Amino acid sequence: MGHAFRIREIARQAGLSEATVDRVLNTRGGVRPDTTAEIHRAIADLERQRTQVRLTGRTFLVDLVMQTPERFSAAVRRALDAELPLLRPAAIRVRYHLRETGTPDDLVTTLARIRRRGSDGVILKGPDVPDVVQAVDDLADAGVPVLTLVTDLPGSRRAAYVGIDNQAAGATAAYLISQWLGDRPGDVLLTLSRGYFHGEEQRKAGFRAALGDRSVVEIDNSDGLDRTMRGLVERLPAGDLAAVYSVGGGNAAIVEAFGAHRPVFVAHDLDADNRRLLREGALSAVLHHDLNQDVRRACHLLLRIHGALPGPVVSMSSNIQVVTPFNVPLPPDRPHAEAAP
Repeated sequence: MGHAFRIREIARQAGLSEATVDRVLNTRGGVRPDTTAEIHRAIADLERQRTQVRLTGRTFLVDLVMQTPERFSAAVRRALDAELPLLRPAAIRVRYHLRETGTPDDLVTTLARIRRRGSDGVILKGPDVPDVVQAVDDLADAGVPVLTLVTDLPGSRRAAYVGIDNQAAGATAAYLISQWLGDRPGDVLLTLSRGYFHGEEQRKAGFRAALGDRSVVEIDNSDGLDRTMRGLVERLPAGDLAAVYSVGGGNAAIVEAFGAHRPVFVAHDLDADNRRLLREGALSAVLHHDLNQDVRRACHLLLRIHGALPGPVVSMSSNIQVVTPFNVPLPPDRPHAEAAP
């Protein structure tokens, strides 16, 4: 395995012992396949981040912990990859703990392992349940600051929240749908990934409060995954639905389940699926916030906590941008504009 990193460096990135890393690098066996895969991922992460580290002095090791569809975690990783080199002379190296599904207990186990191994900070997207709140408080007791991203844990001792104002986002979706529908009859479909995410509950509360008397059909526990969402939506009488507010994703599956029926459709996040659906006219609007700005703010807050940057440690809300098929921002990896439909 060719690389230019010391065993100690790989072990710290992977969160494993130096002895385990040594066994894998020297192919001595006796290591589980998933542990071997973690070491390979750690080396790949080090390779990707090495340019930034080479240009800097002090290095901070941060853990990104997310339960979210891969399309969103991939977008956060891309944003971090773009922002980390801009932080010099400080350097942040990231360990990734990403899952699409799982129980809160799985997340608690991950946070407990980070606490035992040590970290300069955790950026967390997780459910707002008592055990996760306690795990965050335990990290704070151990001197590991936690920043919540996109969805908050307001009852915990997290250091700050970074992300969209979710209640305002839900109210914005209700306003758009109400304007488009006018007096047209029909119910509104509201879809969530998991109701225990505080951000999704805030979006739902803002939406219902601003929508008025129109009837709402709600779907939960989809994990925002197409394979789950499709089965849930196919059970509904699509013709009775005049609009959709997708809080948690799985939008391609919703569109496929509706077939030729095209309701007013408001969704979140400019991932590849939503860009395509906007171009095809399947989505009416996407509520977008700048992920690069979010992760940049999170990194700056961690540096402030450690005294590497001046300034207060306070929660920061992202601006909500209403994106239609005619004003889609350029994706960061494409130099040319996308044509409107």
